[in-house]
Amino acid sequence: MRANFRTATLAGRATLDTSQIAIAFAVGYAFGSIPFGLLLTRLAGAGDIRAVGSGNIGATNVLRTGRKGLAAGTLLGDMLKGTAAVLLMHKIGGTDAGLIAALGAVLGHIFPVWLSFKGGKGVATYVGVLIAVSWITALAFGAIWAVAAWTTRYSSLSGLIASGFTPVLLAFLVGGKAALLFAALTALVWFMHRANIQRLLAGTEPKIGRSNAAVPDV
Repeated sequence: MRANFRTATLAGRATLDTSQIAIAFAVGYAFGSIPFGLLLTRLAGAGDIRAVGSGNIGATNVLRTGRKGLAAGTLLGDMLKGTAAVLLMHKIGGTDAGLIAALGAVLGHIFPVWLSFKGGKGVATYVGVLIAVSWITALAFGAIWAVAAWTTRYSSLSGLIASGFTPVLLAFLVGGKAALLFAALTALVWFMHRANIQRLLAGTEPKIGRSNAAVPDV
């Protein structure tokens, strides 16, 4: 089952040479490496987010400043930078360019060169690029997260479960290239959440409603 770009998914085909691949990746990385958590907290006079809590620049750690608006702005910015990168490169170079930009955006968020390669955990940008690739799958991600969160009361586990289903859904809705890309991105996101996984196994991971657990660790 496939759908066109206007109704559901990133569509169109293009064969890219090495320079085009490099450009698509670089554009995605540049967008993804924009540190919204750091920029917004500094502009708001909340100091350097890297000196707060875990030191992560994502929305979860921004929430630890007590500024819910800043956390929401960080979450939205980290998502939309991924969406923008994919849509831009899709328009310029087609499907393959968009998918390469998606990879660059998530890697840029997690490993921003401007911050000594210490960024966020990738979930927000993962969802952002997913919106551009297949908004139907992104809706499914949200639904799966919500059901898992309601059932388990673990935000981190819900994100891991939803990301685990994503490549499978993309294989049916978009095709093999997108599914393979998101399989790799899912593995990366799981790796970045290895501390959360260890706490889940140990029974020490905070549940939703406790210690800001209701915000995905991004």
